[in-house]
Amino acid sequence: MLAAALCSAALLAACSHHDAPWQLTDVSGHLPDLDFTLTGDDGKPVTGDAFRGDTTLVYFGYTHCPDVCPETMARLMQVLGKLGPDAQRVRILFVTVDPARDTPQALHDYVGAFDAQHARGLTGSDAQIKGLAQRYRVAYQMEKRDPNGNYDVTHSSAVYIFDAQGHARLLATDQNTPDQIAQDLRRIIEVRS
Repeated sequence: MLAAALCSAALLAACSHHDAPWQLTDVSGHLPDLDFTLTGDDGKPVTGDAFRGDTTLVYFGYTHCPDVCPETMARLMQVLGKLGPDAQRVRILFVTVDPARDTPQALHDYVGAFDAQHARGLTGSDAQIKGLAQRYRVAYQMEKRDPNGNYDVTHSSAVYIFDAQGHARLLATDQNTPDQIAQDLRRIIEVRS
């Protein structure tokens, strides 16, 4: 009996950190692969296939967002900083939920203010954005316009993480710290290596 217990302990000790639980929410097999056709912040068509080979973080937001979007983007910049050289293998896609105001140029300026090297803004028609949001179970809604015609868009704030093959792997929320996100991203990046 003692020999069996020692053998079990040895097997457990031999487990790599890849068998450890994720810090973020594991969505493997629950969400579809990265697949879309939209317009990039350079005004040119872009598809999900363009990001194969990189770990891709997808966030749905809008450039007029007063708080959650800039906070999330700033947090993702902290994550990239923690990744060091591995950050070269990561792309951030900022998909607008406000295509009426978020032109390619507005998106280019917005993501460029955070990190023009790693982040890209994406827009499209209302139907394209709605279809992609439904594909990944993202909720958003235009709020009432104020007397000046301004409005907010209420939206989900999760970050979807896809591996280098475009498979949905993890979901990060505002409850996850940059350290937790970076730790799990490193594990996904290592699988590609």
